[in-house]
Formats: sequence, structure tokens, C-alpha cells
Amino acid sequence: MKAQEILNGMTLKEKIYQLQQVTTLTFSTTDSRLDIITGPNSTLALDKDYIYETGTALNLIGAEIMMDVQANYLKNSKQKLPLIFMQDVIHGHRTLYPINLGVAASFDRELAHDLAAMAAKEASLDGVSVAFAPMVDLVRDPRWGRVMESSGEDPYLNGEMAAATVKGFQGDMGKYNVAACVKHYAAYGGAEAGRDYNTVDMSERTLRQYYLPPYKAAVDAGVKMVMTAFNIVDGVPAVGNKWLVKDILRDEWGFDGVVISDYSAFEEMINHGTCENKKECAYRAMEATADIEMMSSCYASHLEELVREGKITEEQIDNAVYRILKLKEDLGVFDSPYRSVDPDEAKRVQVCPEHRALARYGAENSAVLLKNNGILPLDKNVKSVALIGPNANTGEIHGSWFCGGKASETITVLEGFKNIIGDRVKYAKGCNIEYNSTDESMIDEAVKLASECEAVVLCLGEHQEYSGEGNCRSNIEIPEVQYKLLERVLEVNKNVAVALFAGRPLAMSRLDEMAPAILDMWMPGTEGGNACANLIFGNAVPSGKITMTFPRALGQVPIYYNHYNTGRPKAEEDDFNRVRFTSSYLDIANSPLYPFGYGLSYTTFDYSDYKLSANTLKRGEKLTASVKVKNTGSYKGKEAVQLYIRDVFGSVSRPMKELKGFEKIELDIGEEKAVEFTITEEMLKFWTREMKFEAEKGKFEVFIGKDSTCKPFAEFELVD
Repeated sequence: MKAQEILNGMTLKEKIYQLQQVTTLTFSTTDSRLDIITGPNSTLALDKDYIYETGTALNLIGAEIMMDVQANYLKNSKQKLPLIFMQDVIHGHRTLYPINLGVAASFDRELAHDLAAMAAKEASLDGVSVAFAPMVDLVRDPRWGRVMESSGEDPYLNGEMAAATVKGFQGDMGKYNVAACVKHYAAYGGAEAGRDYNTVDMSERTLRQYYLPPYKAAVDAGVKMVMTAFNIVDGVPAVGNKWLVKDILRDEWGFDGVVISDYSAFEEMINHGTCENKKECAYRAMEATADIEMMSSCYASHLEELVREGKITEEQIDNAVYRILKLKEDLGVFDSPYRSVDPDEAKRVQVCPEHRALARYGAENSAVLLKNNGILPLDKNVKSVALIGPNANTGEIHGSWFCGGKASETITVLEGFKNIIGDRVKYAKGCNIEYNSTDESMIDEAVKLASECEAVVLCLGEHQEYSGEGNCRSNIEIPEVQYKLLERVLEVNKNVAVALFAGRPLAMSRLDEMAPAILDMWMPGTEGGNACANLIFGNAVPSGKITMTFPRALGQVPIYYNHYNTGRPKAEEDDFNRVRFTSSYLDIANSPLYPFGYGLSYTTFDYSDYKLSANTLKRGEKLTASVKVKNTGSYKGKEAVQLYIRDVFGSVSRPMKELKGFEKIELDIGEEKAVEFTITEEMLKFWTREMKFEAEKGKFEVFIGKDSTCKPFAEFELVD
């Protein structure tokens, strides 16, 4: 193998070079722009000779830059081992699709695959070889800014979307594919108080039962790379956590690909208080089998010394370097250093009509109709529509982590409305988007416009940069000025729908009370305006289902559907009543505003004829659970049919229910389909009191329905 042959001919110093990652513009001869980084700009203290032997680069900015950098690197490098370029291709490269929390709301594996494949094609033409995606961190706290990158609060759904995305990015590793890098291993989404980079503290059972499965799903799907998290796990930073990385990821799961740190995470072990200096950071990371050090220089400064002292073996370094060289071999860069880069084809392909159409389809299928009192869809023959709000006439609705995407190429909601009803749409901004804005000076103009029009659509919510890395919030309500705008508009026109744009679930009980209709667009991507208009006017029918629970108030957070029962549960029928000495609040119900899996449609679906093939399940065999679903409304539509199971009694407390399957179906008006799910012993396994992953004998309840509030329709018993 070429990778092994190259490794055999390398000196120790040359091997260590390959473990370093720096930013692309370190090598550029033509671009004087400051590099846009995602963390502290650490002083690497690497000399020129070292820089031109490093193995990989991140933050690539276009095909021309890649070609310039690779040429300059190969000109100056003695080893002539081409760089591979890595980029945060989070929800699209140049053509952006909805944020991942939105894509997950589609409950559509095929869509997730196809969107990732589109992003891979665009990225590969710009010279990207590795996408730092998918992010599969399970999240239960909407204050955390990075919820927008995640698939939400459920490990099964997260894993299904992770596997589909990995396969979409990587394909057969051909010309238009990129290697996927699953992140952030592990449990980064469990950060305390929803604050980025913060402490994570949980039991091993919780870690294994909920947080680890999505990463394993990506590994099982063949992901080429894993990025470690910033946080501690059981008191030890993830990048230097031997138990987490070597023992579980590599030895237990069999992952033999590349492990990369997040930005400067090696050196941040000093801040965590688990390493005294950079030398100890290097030792801990190598012991944990971390391969690539991103944007700090602990390996560069101290690995040779650690080998001389006998604390690290050269074999450990060989293993790390081989994994990197094997990735380069798999990507084909030894034979073709420029791989798929093609500036001319990139210009033809990126943001092309075909890609716009897929992004628009993705946005239409990701949007969630949260409320509708008969307002939507609007009649396309409406005489006039007042389009109002800070998100109505801006391209900055494509979402944070926008890679190469451009606001100037994003279709605004105003443009989308004009594409359907022309000059019958009238626009007023109404207020500013800033979360601390108190400026009410534009409200009067908006109210006047609303009074003159037949219908009103208010585009409210967050700015796209109020979510994403480093963008955490202690208040997840929409700003007060937006409520004042809505209140004033409703005084003159009751025919009002809210199009909500946000990168997270919001605490919006007040909005739910006030607004006649609410359509959650998330951050919908490049075609967001067209998708929003198509949904508002009925050219598309909403079918999304939320994958994170929406709280009634921030004080309920964290709130999630697959919770445990308590010794003093509050009865469901008493949810809105005060019952002392039960697990409850004085001032609010226990239930969420919108539960996991919830979403409305313009049509209606009737569930009937629930069946379970038997009332016992023998180990190694299977059951079939089925239901008939009929479209009983007046629109053709899609429905995400959801299967939940509850393990009634276990050696440890078990969740009230767990998602175990879903199927997205499309039904014409009056059409009926039977939906079947297979139940196996494997689906019933959990981490028992003895920390064994197995299914215990006993009683199980089966649920099939529209969301996580569905009721059980049958029971079965697992027997030997």
C-alpha cells in the first residue's frame, strides 16, 4: 500500500509534521485577507520548514486559493506529500440548505443524504477533501447556540440522520465526494447551562444510552474521521481522554480512521487544569490516539522529546501517521494533488438551478407548521398581502455556519412572495432584528400597511448569527419589540400569519397565544424566501416535525420527551392544576408547548387499524407493528409516522417512551396506506444495572402516532 510505503521511508521528524494542521491562508501567496477562525488565534511558533511539511489545512476559501496553496506547498515541501483541505461544510457549501435541526425535522433520510451529496459536489470542486460534518451531538438545551447543527434530542433519529449524511458526503469516494468528519466526540451537546465550551458531567449510563449512539451510527456508516469535543467527559478533556477515544471509539467500536482535535483543543487541556504544560498535553493526546492537532503545536514542540524519554513510542506515532496517510491515499491525492478542484466547473455547478431546486425542496420539507387557525395557506388570488418584519427582506436567513454561501445569493421572503403574487405584496420592516432592540419607530408604518391589506405575514424571530458556535442565549424569547409589533398589527388585521426564523427552539408561549398561525422556517438556506412563499401560498404543504421539544418557558429547560418517570409523578390530567408533593412547578404545567415529533399540515391524517403481530417476542425473533394512515383532508401531503416503545420495568429506570422507528409517507387526497415497523430484540437493548448492553425480559408498550404524545395501543412480552 502506498501509505505504508511512504511511512516506511519517513524520519521521526517527518512523521510528526503530518500530525499538524494549520489554516489554508498560512500558505497562500495571493490572498492577504485575515483568516476567519473559529476560536482563539493561538501562537503556533512553527518555523517555515515545519509549516511546509504539515499534513493538512483548514478553512479553505475557494478553488483558486486551493490551487495556489497546493502549488506553493509542493514547491516548498521536501516530502512533497500533498495537503488535504478541510472545511466546515455544515449545511451546504455554496448552495445552502436548511440548518441541520431543520433537515432533521423532515424525518427524511433520503433528503439528508441528497443534500449532503450536493454539498460534497460543490465543496470538492473548490478543493475541499474533508467536511467537518455531520455534527451529531445530542442536545436537550436550546440555549446552546450549536443546536442548529444538531439533529436534536433523540439518539435514534440523530443516528439515522448521521448515517445518511455520512453516506451522502462520502458516496464511493469518487470525484464529487468528500470524507466526512463526525463531531464532536463526545457529549458536547450536554454542556451545562447551554453555554458553549462548558463543563459536561453525566453518568456513564447516560453517556452510553443517549449521547454515544449517534457517533457510533456514523462510525458504522463508514465515516472517515472523528473530531473530538472541547468539553471534559468524566473530568477529562475529550481530546486527551484515553477511555473515551482509544478504549471506546477505537477498541470497542473498531474505528480505524483519523481522529482530529477541535481548534486548539490540545493546548486548552491546560485551561481545564488536567495538564500542566504543552508537553503533558502532547502526551495525553497521543495516549488517547488523537492523530491531528488543529491549530496548536503541542505535538510539534514535544513529541520528539517524549519519544527520547520513552514516554511515547515511535510505533504510536507511526499508527497516527499511517491513518492520515491512508486517508490521503483513499482521497487519491498522492496521484492527483489537486483532486477534484475545478474553478470553471465550480462556477457552473455552485448555486445552479438544480442545486437551488434541491435546497428549496429541503426547506419546504423541513419547515414545521406549529399553529394554524385556518389562516394558512393564503389564497394566491389574495388582493394584497402586507409582508412585515425584520426577516422579510434580508438574505441573512440562510443560517449560521454558512461556509461559502452568500446573503446576496439568498432569496428573500419578499422576493419569494413577488415570484408568486407580484406587486400585490407590500413591505414594511416594522422593527429591527437585534435581540436588545427597543426601537419602535417603524411600527406605525407597518400597522398602517397592515390595515390596508387583506392579509398579513409577519417574519419574526432571531438573526441567523444568534445561533451557531459561541452564540448561546440566556433568553430564548423573541424580542419584546417584535411582540409589540405583532400586537399592534393584530389590532387592525386579524388575518395574520407568523413566519418564524430561528436557529433553535424558542420559548414562545406568548407568541402561540397571540398569533393565529405560526410557520417555523428555521434558517432555511439559499432558497429560503421561495420555500417560505411556496408554503404560505400552498404550493407546498408543510410536513416537518420538531426534533427538539419547545418549552413553555425557559425555566422548564432542559425538557425532552424521553425522560424518566419519578417516584411522585404528576398525573397527566392534572398537568395544568397545582398538585403539591408531586414533581411539578407552582406556576406552569409540566408539559411542553410543542412536544418532540409535533407538526401540523394543511391536510389531516387519520390513524386506524393498529395491529401487533403477537403479544410475545422470543429472543432472536421479531414482531410487526402496523397502522393504516389515511389522508382525510383536502391537500396531498406527507406524514412522518413515528414508532415508540416503552420498557415498562427494568433493572434501572427506563424512559417513558423512546423513538424506535419512523417512516415518511406521502398520501394523495383520500389515499390510505398501511405502515409497518419491525420490532426486534436489538431495539430493546439498554445499559442495565450491571452496565451490560442487553434486553431484559418483561413487558413493553407499543405506540404509533403523529408525535411523542401518542398513546400505547398494544403490549408484548420479551421471553427466552
